[in-house]
Amino acid sequence: MTTHQKISRPDKVLYSDPGLTKADIAAYFERVADVLLPHLAGRPLVMHRFPDGIGEAGFYQKQAPPAAPLDTVTVPAQNERGHVEHLLVDDVEGLRFLANQAAIELHRWLSRADDLDHPDLLVIDLDPPRRDLATLRRAVRATRDLIGEIGLTPYLMATGSRGYHVLAPLDRSAGFDEVRALARAVADRLAAESPDNLTTEQRIAKRGDRIYLDTNRNAYAQTAVVPYSPRARKGASVATPIDFAELGRVEPDGHDTTSVIRRLGRKPDPWAGMAAHAGSAARARAALG
Repeated sequence: MTTHQKISRPDKVLYSDPGLTKADIAAYFERVADVLLPHLAGRPLVMHRFPDGIGEAGFYQKQAPPAAPLDTVTVPAQNERGHVEHLLVDDVEGLRFLANQAAIELHRWLSRADDLDHPDLLVIDLDPPRRDLATLRRAVRATRDLIGEIGLTPYLMATGSRGYHVLAPLDRSAGFDEVRALARAVADRLAAESPDNLTTEQRIAKRGDRIYLDTNRNAYAQTAVVPYSPRARKGASVATPIDFAELGRVEPDGHDTTSVIRRLGRKPDPWAGMAAHAGSAARARAALG
């Protein structure tokens, strides 16, 4: 894109608390573009839009808006009937376009447009039913340790919501089915070792007070929140990559659109260069036994 994306209704309030407007979200995206774009560029995008602000119901949008001034990728539908044109965003003007669409939350595929069938990320979403940070943090550390033991390199994100994501970069040698099977095997092992605290039970009624190890994002056409994306929550929390050494200090929703900019002023993105540590899903599955 070469033209400067104009923000319509720039004073439209999207967050009543802390009073952020469309123009504010556009400015935030510009400020974090250098760290956000490497995690988004080349990936099919799903927008979570809130045209009337987060106080009203939003909606997810996969299909690119008509005449959107952005590149797209044609994604075959899972039922092999029809297709979806997903947006591809790789520059600041693309982020301004998203802000103009009131796309507050950005969600990305775990594969890239040049090889849709082979993910380069594995994600385990630790979703607690209640705020028990001590148990949640123990579960994160156990997930980190197991992922490391099977030869992958773990990374951590405070999701800006209730839990944390533990990720591992992959070398794209395996398809979604194999990666999802690996993620589920890791989750099953963790749940078996701590059955009172962890579960892979998809039915909420059967989870009790246990932390849900969600591996469903590791499937074709599923998405995960983009690092440095705002969340549609009171306070404008942000999905924030952190070091494991920071886990005891950073709560899942511990950063917002203001604090994350201060953070980036004194600390580089902990996920910079993560692709250099990509590992093999097949070798990891063999190591898991």
